This record gives sequence, C-alpha cells and structure tokens, in this order.
Amino acid sequence: MVTFENTIALIESTIKSFGVDPNTCKGEKAGQYDLKRGSASVWLDVWTIDGQNDTKNYYVQVIAPILDLSTVQNQLGLFQELLELNHQLYGVGFSVYKTWVYLRVIREADGLDSNELSAMLNRVGTYADDYDDQLKQKYCTTTPPPPNTGWATPGEKPPVS
Repeated sequence: MVTFENTIALIESTIKSFGVDPNTCKGEKAGQYDLKRGSASVWLDVWTIDGQNDTKNYYVQVIAPILDLSTVQNQLGLFQELLELNHQLYGVGFSVYKTWVYLRVIREADGLDSNELSAMLNRVGTYADDYDDQLKQKYCTTTPPPPNTGWATPGEKPPVS
C-alpha cells in the first residue's frame, strides 16, 4: 500500500543516488524538494488526493520553472514553439500556470520505483537545462528569478491535469 511516508522514503533514496543529501534540498512543506540541474531549478513534490472508499491517491510531480510570461514579447510565437517542442519531448511537457511556463511530469506514486523516478528527474532536469536559457534568450526581455515555489502560493497544491 502506498503511503506518504514510503513515497518520501523512495524520493529521498533516489535523491541520495544522485549524490545529494535530501535534507539540504527540502522545501517549505513535507514532500517538497528543490534541486538544480545546470541553470535549471528542478522541484519535486508529492501530494495526495482523496479517492473512493476513503482511500488516498498519491502523486509525484517533477517540475521546472522555465520562464515568466510577463517578460515575453511574442507570446504567440512562444506558445507555438512550446507546442511543437511538446510533440518532440519524451515523457514530459511544457505547461503554463498563472504567469509561468513550466516543464513537468506527473505520475501516480503507486508502482513508482527508483529507476523511474530517476528517469523523471533526469528528463525534466536535462530538458529544462537545455531549454530555459534558449527560450529566455529568444523570447524574454528580462530574466526574473524563478518563483518562490512551484505551487504558486503557500498551501496551494499544484494543478493536476
């Protein structure tokens, strides 16, 4: 049975396999982690949604902020390029939430193992590191710092689509 605790144990074990102490990258809330891959911030979090018959469904998200839309001059061009990139990417996708473009993957925690979680982190981290600077250089007038959290406001769960 999947629990928050055994999902956290899997996440922390996987983070350790990258040579990183999970205690140094914990976020504000339990289940949130902030990692780096080159120039990209890569956030990992776990949360639950109530299921049927008093069950809980746990989800793991790996997400990287790419750019702030308020700095983009040609949003139509950016959105077209993001859709074209989504068609080429493997297992991840660009999304827009509030004023930020993110690269992310979400998966149920049930059945997740360290190999798949490592692949999720590597995929988001590699693509984010490749595309954050390219897209900012091509579309942004200024480069603001990434938002404080990947979940918009404290206590707000990331969107599930």
